[in-house]
Amino acid sequence: MTPIFFWVEEYLFYPKKLSQKILSYLLLPFTVLYCIVVLSKRAFSTPKDFGLPVVSIGNLTIGGNGKTPFTLALLKDKKNVAVILRGYKRKSSELLEVNADTPVHTCGDEALLYAKNLPNSLIIVSKDRAKAIEHAKEKGVKAVFLDDAFHKSDIKKFDILLKPSNEPTNSFCLPSGGYREPKSLYKVADIVAIEDIDFKREVFIKNPTSKMVLVTAIAKPNRLDKYLPKDGSIIAKEYFQDHHFFSKQELDKIIQKYNATSLLVTTKDKVKMENFGLKLSVMELEVKIEEKIVQKIDDFIDNFANVG
Repeated sequence: MTPIFFWVEEYLFYPKKLSQKILSYLLLPFTVLYCIVVLSKRAFSTPKDFGLPVVSIGNLTIGGNGKTPFTLALLKDKKNVAVILRGYKRKSSELLEVNADTPVHTCGDEALLYAKNLPNSLIIVSKDRAKAIEHAKEKGVKAVFLDDAFHKSDIKKFDILLKPSNEPTNSFCLPSGGYREPKSLYKVADIVAIEDIDFKREVFIKNPTSKMVLVTAIAKPNRLDKYLPKDGSIIAKEYFQDHHFFSKQELDKIIQKYNATSLLVTTKDKVKMENFGLKLSVMELEVKIEEKIVQKIDDFIDNFANVG
C-alpha cells in the first residue's frame, strides 16, 4: 500500500496536516451536494416490508468498523437465518449462494468467511438486496441479516450501527471526510453498539513464529497495531488495498524479501491465501457482545414472528 493511501486515510478520519484540513474545507461544497442527495434519497424512499424480520448491521463511516466479526459473533449459535452481502470485488455479478467450497474470487472474502464460520446459515451475495431477501424468504429462513445496509432506506429493517470507540476527529461526509451519511443519523438507528462498551474484541495469534511479516488487505490496517506481539517477532508489515486478492507469487516474494518464517494475517486475509501452501500465522478475532444488545435483537425477531 503506497503512502498516498495512508495520507488519504488520515485526511478522511484524523487530519493533522494543514494541507489535509485545507483540502477538507475546499471540498465542502461537494459535501453539501452529496448530503442533499443522500438525505433526499432517504426522505423519499418507501421502505418495503418483506414479511420477515430483516436486521442490518452497518456503520456511518467508510472502511472497516468490525461489521463482519460482530455479525459472526451474533449469529454463531443461530440456525435457519440468512446473511446477505454485496460480495465486494467478487468476479461474478449474479445472485449466488455461498458455501465453504465456493472460490473466493467468485463470492468475495467476507462472504467466504461467513460461509466457513456459519455452516447453519444461508449466505447470499447479491448487488440487489431486495432480490436476495426474496430468495432467502423462498428458502424458508426465519430472519435475514444484511451486511452493511444502513443506507438501504427502501428496505424495512431493524438497524444496528457500530460506533468506533475512537471516533474520527473529522466529522464531515464525503468527500470532505470519512462519513458516508451525516453523523446525526446515529439517532435513527434502533441500536447504536459502541466499541469497547457494547462489544469488545479479543485477539490471539494462532501458530506464531519467530519472524513474522504482517500481510493484510483490510481498511485502516493500522488498527491492528494494538493487537501485535511486542516481542520483536513482527519483522515487517506489508499493506494492500482493502479486499485485494493475493497471488502466491507476490506472497512468496514477501517471504523471500524478509526471510520470514511465516506470514501473519487476519481471518479475512486467510481465506484468500490458505490454498497456497504457505506458512500462515493467523490473528484470530473473537467479538463478545453485551447480552442486552443480543436480547434486543432476539426480541425484535421473536416479536415479529408473533405478530405475523
